Amino acid sequence: MAPRDTTLFFLVFCLGQKIQAQDGNLSIPTLSATPGSVIPWNEYVKVLCQGTPGSYLYQLEILGNSTYKVVEAKLRIQEMAEFVINRMDTNTAGRYRCQYKKHFSQSVYSEALELVVTGLYDKPFLSTDGGLVVMTGANVSLRCRSAHISLDRFSLSKEGGAPLSQRQNGGHWGDFILGPVNLNFSGIYTCYSWYSGSPYVWSAPSNALELVVTDTINKDYTTENLIRMGVAGLVLVVLLAILAENWLGHQVPHKEDQQDLPELSWSRQKTQAEWSFGLTTKGHQETPGSEVEEPALEFRKATWRT
Repeated sequence: MAPRDTTLFFLVFCLGQKIQAQDGNLSIPTLSATPGSVIPWNEYVKVLCQGTPGSYLYQLEILGNSTYKVVEAKLRIQEMAEFVINRMDTNTAGRYRCQYKKHFSQSVYSEALELVVTGLYDKPFLSTDGGLVVMTGANVSLRCRSAHISLDRFSLSKEGGAPLSQRQNGGHWGDFILGPVNLNFSGIYTCYSWYSGSPYVWSAPSNALELVVTDTINKDYTTENLIRMGVAGLVLVVLLAILAENWLGHQVPHKEDQQDLPELSWSRQKTQAEWSFGLTTKGHQETPGSEVEEPALEFRKATWRT
């Protein structure tokens, strides 16, 4: 082999080794589902496998009978591949993983993604032994109860968060202890029940409970304000009653005054009547020489009686 060909072969060999070494450090793909990994019966879900720029082959697999089998492959140069499951049921629910190829290398598998189908059993009932408004630092106990005897597993789900699984405590319920809670625990909670032999097939969601976590700074003063307003209203009523009584006291005479007034008025009328009667009687006497003197005497008599 000529020295020139030997040099060219050596360069190509080194370049190939370098490419393989770079591809051997491919990033681990990530697998996600939208709108979520808990899907109602017969609804669709999108599964996204995130690779790197320049990747050309993506492969989605599902675990079945202890081994994975290929569900679908996407042959296209792209950074992320999208797989659509049009109908979620007992056959499409399960444990998924993905990988991609770039150049001459293949990436490792992603972490497993569990897709759960819901709605195959009647919904359980979610309750709490305390209030739904709690202070930060407290513990909250939620109980998920099912009417189905065979369902021995329970999951608690917070809106926008990943479900929390819980084993059966005894009977047909599962208890979930949250805490010590902080403000991030506020939200809407539901629960599901399922059978341990079919971990990806769940019941319909339970009734929703809204948990509100508060702290001392944001204390609710509604009750105290209502008490203050009630006391202020009572004081105002008492003041109005006092003012009304005082006003009526100036308008209506006292009882003692009402008893004295008729007697005084009658005395004056009697005195005037006697004076008038005496003056008129004496005035009609026509005895000579007495016209001026007798009325004067009678006037003095009336004045003395007064």
